Amino acid sequence: MTDHQSFASTSLPRHLVRGALGFGALTGSVLLIPAVGPAGLLLAPVGLLALRGCPMCWTIGLLQTISKGRLRRSCVDGRCELSVAQHIRSHGDDIRQPRASEPHSVPRREPVAPGR
Repeated sequence: MTDHQSFASTSLPRHLVRGALGFGALTGSVLLIPAVGPAGLLLAPVGLLALRGCPMCWTIGLLQTISKGRLRRSCVDGRCELSVAQHIRSHGDDIRQPRASEPHSVPRREPVAPGR
């Protein structure tokens, strides 16, 4: 169960495209002011929408997208730990490797959470 908000995208290329669009629109809105006046600021909401509200949220999402499936957080009795997940890659899908305590288990696919 995840109790924290995720800013991650479904894929790294998608997240980078959103960043390029968002930062490009924000930069363009400021740089176009001398050429078209305050109408250039109409690009600012487009940039903020692409970045989902703020550049820092996009940056946090980039880090979450990169680390998705690689880090696991587990909390027991009020003590939380961050550990590296044991995964192998197969055609882009994460498959859980059986633990030593599960010698007869078959690796199963982990559910994929819907991305933004």
